Amino acid sequence: MHRDPILAVAIHAARRAAALLVDVSRDLKRRPSHAKDHADLVGNADAEAENAMIATLRAAFPEHAIVGKEAGEIVSQIAGSSRAGKNSLKWIVDPLDGTINFRHGYPSYAVSIALTHGNEVTHAIVLDPPRDELFVAIKGKGAQLNGTPIRASTCVRLEEALVGTVIPAYGSAKLAAYLPVLNAMVPKCAGIRRSGSCALDLAYVAAGRLDGFWEMGLNPWNVAAGALLVVEAGGRVGDFAGGFEFMRTKDVIAAATGVFSPLRDAIAAAVLPAR
Repeated sequence: MHRDPILAVAIHAARRAAALLVDVSRDLKRRPSHAKDHADLVGNADAEAENAMIATLRAAFPEHAIVGKEAGEIVSQIAGSSRAGKNSLKWIVDPLDGTINFRHGYPSYAVSIALTHGNEVTHAIVLDPPRDELFVAIKGKGAQLNGTPIRASTCVRLEEALVGTVIPAYGSAKLAAYLPVLNAMVPKCAGIRRSGSCALDLAYVAAGRLDGFWEMGLNPWNVAAGALLVVEAGGRVGDFAGGFEFMRTKDVIAAATGVFSPLRDAIAAAVLPAR
């Protein structure tokens, strides 16, 4: 799989971003936790890592569009291209998923890259810099962790499932709808986990470390790569209504095949009255 030329460039882009993040994480460790420049260091690292990813991808694929968390959308060729805005090949990149963790030295953050062709994700990478774990997937060719194939779990009972989630930030419009769901899910699962990184949670579903996952209020860069990882590892991904419009609705469920439907039903029962 690593011989795929598109994936190889994406891996290089992810590793360039990760190297910058690791360097900054060392600087953060040398400063007091209350240092006022922490936020500036993290913000600069986020921007520099994204710039490195964009530069790598544009050098190899100047005709592709790129959507970045920090930079917004960069249309192919930016200026002077008659194809600008018409190209259906688009990269979705997140240089630092888990910003708050990173700022506090909590080793749970990731670099995420996905290539979309129209509405389909064709290539995906989630790189965990602290653990040097590289999750990759190509549509129709499976998913791997550090070169070894991975599969979603075989769990079939929600009460035995370990489920990940992302809690909406304070002040989010989604928080009022989310809290009743969390309250309802706690007694239904073996355990609820919050890593602080959606991309890592989805990668863990793909690797069978988590049996399921849900999030409300996602952005494309949070979920694009991880969703392909889950599907190519034999899991399922969908929205709260049971369809596949999670990129539009911004609500996602990902799980092992045997857990997906009961997880979706339990979440739907809790979220619909709240809305």
